[in-house]
Amino acid sequence: MDADWRIYSKRADFDAIGNRFNIDPVVARVIRNRDVISEDEVERFLYGTLDSLYPGSLMKDMDKGVGILSRKIDEGVKIRVVGDYDVDGVTATYILYDALKNLGADVSYDIPHRITDGYGINVRMIEKAHADGVDTVITCDNGIAAFDALERGKELGLTIVVTDHHEIQEKLPMADAVIDQHQEGDEYPYKEICGAVVALKFIRCLYKSRGMELSDRKYLDFAALATVCDVMPLLDENRVIVREGMKQIANTDCVGLRALVNECGLSGSAISAYHLGFMLGPCINTCGRIGAATDALELFVSDDAEWCRKRAVEIKQNNDERKRITEEGTALAIEETEKAGRDSDQVIVTYLNGVHESLAGIIAGKLKEHFYRPTIVFTDSAESELYKGSGRSIDAYNLFQELTAVQDILYKFGGHKLAAGVTIEKKNLEALREQLNANAHMTEQELIPKLMIDVPMPLRYVSMDLIRQLDSLEPFGTGNPRPLFAEAGLSLLGMEIFGKRSNAMKLRVKDSRGGTFILMSFDPDGIVSDIKQWFTDEVCDKILRGIDTGVKIDVAYQPQINTYNGMSSIQFMLRNMRPNAAE
Repeated sequence: MDADWRIYSKRADFDAIGNRFNIDPVVARVIRNRDVISEDEVERFLYGTLDSLYPGSLMKDMDKGVGILSRKIDEGVKIRVVGDYDVDGVTATYILYDALKNLGADVSYDIPHRITDGYGINVRMIEKAHADGVDTVITCDNGIAAFDALERGKELGLTIVVTDHHEIQEKLPMADAVIDQHQEGDEYPYKEICGAVVALKFIRCLYKSRGMELSDRKYLDFAALATVCDVMPLLDENRVIVREGMKQIANTDCVGLRALVNECGLSGSAISAYHLGFMLGPCINTCGRIGAATDALELFVSDDAEWCRKRAVEIKQNNDERKRITEEGTALAIEETEKAGRDSDQVIVTYLNGVHESLAGIIAGKLKEHFYRPTIVFTDSAESELYKGSGRSIDAYNLFQELTAVQDILYKFGGHKLAAGVTIEKKNLEALREQLNANAHMTEQELIPKLMIDVPMPLRYVSMDLIRQLDSLEPFGTGNPRPLFAEAGLSLLGMEIFGKRSNAMKLRVKDSRGGTFILMSFDPDGIVSDIKQWFTDEVCDKILRGIDTGVKIDVAYQPQINTYNGMSSIQFMLRNMRPNAAE
């Protein structure tokens, strides 16, 4: 549970904000910690509606792109949507394809294969589109950096519209219209939207231009899925899209999505961002990892309920298998890293034999969390002399920048500060590890994970009403984490391990005023290990037997409402702990 505890120090008149919006000052402070500052921003954060979403017409080239597609629909020419193989790409492809089809367009779709094609549209796909008699290509969640592919498309006489959300590189691709909120001169006010949201903005503008009505809730379910799974900040209009989209998923009119919801055991449940990011999203992603992303897209475009049910079962089973393989690969990677003594490296570089290359990124992320070190995991590739790798980093280490510094020994690489893809010649694996570590100069403090505390708050302050107010800040995720609180100097009176697998623990603590409280944890082994390390085995044994030893701890916790047999009560979830500084 080692972590560097930090308390947000952002300032505002929390009492005034609380009075203005009828919320607890603690809730006002949490909102301010999310960099929500002005009254208008607080209002939008708390009460934003679909009417407050920004119009897509503000995007540069939106009118031009809409005009092109509208003409092509009228001309009856073949249109092809080209997406990408992750959740954002698949959902964006579905939005464009389904909406264009409903407008009477002669439309088809294509998605690159992760292994044989790699990311985004490529020359092969362009040439295939031309061979198929396609007149117009519209991309989604990719295309902004597809210079060679789109240049080839223009050579072949294709009309090309790019819709993307990624950062602009040194130039724009050759296209008849480029819609990407990051390009120079774009007036769209919120830049942190995903590819599926850009696609949805495009479709709404297209329908409006043709005098067609489109429900303001149409496709929100897919836009919400993509926003969460593409790790967009759940702030500004993304909050509204995800909050309303989660409601839409529970009542989706897409037969395939409904089948997947059912197969994941979510039918009839209140959908949360967790369900999107950790249950539905991974099922879609698995198609692109160990099969073809079109497997997921075919599920969404079908209206055959029985066929969709069977496909959803297959996709869920494949994801379960992917999770099993990932867990085995992660355990192997941790074992081999520790066995080789490389867990003390500032940058972990490892090779895993027999692991599918599409899982390298997931395993790298899990190793990064386990060791809190930048990590690159390599696996075998289709080319015998090359390894393909995927890296995940921590805040203190700019992975892309550090790879750029050693690019002379890399075959190919790309990415950003926290994630990257790398291909190297096998002979250069050890050289890469040595050079990255030789160049790394992170401090000991930087190699400890940061734990951001929203408010130092006594357990006794928590009420049911406060928890309900905090829950109203959902959806939680990137940019808006679930609020975290802390109290220092609690006496640890006892610990009780329970559960069929002894995987849960209750900690009984007492505050300075004599009040006792129970905190729940699902890491009893870690807690016992920490208590022994901090206070000796003998003290730990006494605490497990309920003997007050006078030991004091600081706790970081999250309150929630626990409902059992129709009765509701406050429950405190322990997220971290440390010995009190006075001990």
